[in-house]
Amino acid sequence: MRIPRIFSSEPLRAGAVCALSDDAANHVARVLRMNVGDALVLFDGTNHVFPATIVAIEKKRVQVELGEGALDDRESPLFLHLGQVISRGERMEFTIQKSVELGVSVITPLWSERCGVKLDEQRMAKKLQQWQKIAIAACEQCGRNRVPEVRPLMKLEQWCSEGSGELKLNLHPRATCGISGLENIGERGIRLLIGAEGGLSAQEIAMTEQQGFHSVLLGPRVLRTETAALTAITALQVCFGDLG
Repeated sequence: MRIPRIFSSEPLRAGAVCALSDDAANHVARVLRMNVGDALVLFDGTNHVFPATIVAIEKKRVQVELGEGALDDRESPLFLHLGQVISRGERMEFTIQKSVELGVSVITPLWSERCGVKLDEQRMAKKLQQWQKIAIAACEQCGRNRVPEVRPLMKLEQWCSEGSGELKLNLHPRATCGISGLENIGERGIRLLIGAEGGLSAQEIAMTEQQGFHSVLLGPRVLRTETAALTAITALQVCFGDLG
């Protein structure tokens, strides 16, 4: 049986006895039905993992004792910042989950002209919390020991104009260059823009070009926004990262 992996938002140290978060405790005790003496693996986002043993299970509390930590670096050498215009329903959650599994470094949700999602501040705050939880769960599942940040929502223009040394890419069905035609980017990293389900407007495309974005083509077919994001991340990881 695979040993469950649990993220801790608090720093971990060997020999300590600590309580799991409420969500993790519920998952361990009620979903997995684990018992005192069972083994877990905890990680705290520092690229270290800690073997742990359950030492107490109470009604809403699970305590574990930590063993010696060890470095376990599974991060891609490619720094990849995904700017994803918010998509409807579960598509955004799917995109976040799978992009984390594929090794994305940072995710920024974006508003654009053709974004079909309408959220007030309260609902947006809840969405951000949920998206970060999805990123954490994806790391627990796939073995990553650093959790990508899901940044606060930004307007497309604001994100595109942020100062960075990354290579800026925008998918466009009429681009002439594919990802395989990009030169070696070295340690620059990539800022990848994925538009709304209806694409970017002509004005937004012009704006991205003014901000130094390069248009790239994935292939002859028009992909849905969630398919485009994951296809582009995979292709970039194959060319410049750790997928092969």
